[in-house]
Amino acid sequence: MILEALGSAVLGLLLAWAATHRFAHRLPTRSLVFSTGVAGALFGDFVTHSALGPGTGLASLLGAVVVSAASLSLLLRPARRLRGRSAPA
Repeated sequence: MILEALGSAVLGLLLAWAATHRFAHRLPTRSLVFSTGVAGALFGDFVTHSALGPGTGLASLLGAVVVSAASLSLLLRPARRLRGRSAPA
């Protein structure tokens, strides 16, 4: 269980690192991105491990990656602002 949690935390860090390099202009501060990646991975590991039970390490890590990626995607901002105002109804 400890190695599974450490593995999911490392996967969360790797996903956060990849997101900061790919989408640096669309993300908030790096510390928030890294903490969100790790927290999402640990939560995903916990939920998957609770649902499937012990002995499913690979599935738990997959759940950690999915939840971490989903939580990191919530931090993305739009690429550019809309310049005009919409017409009134």
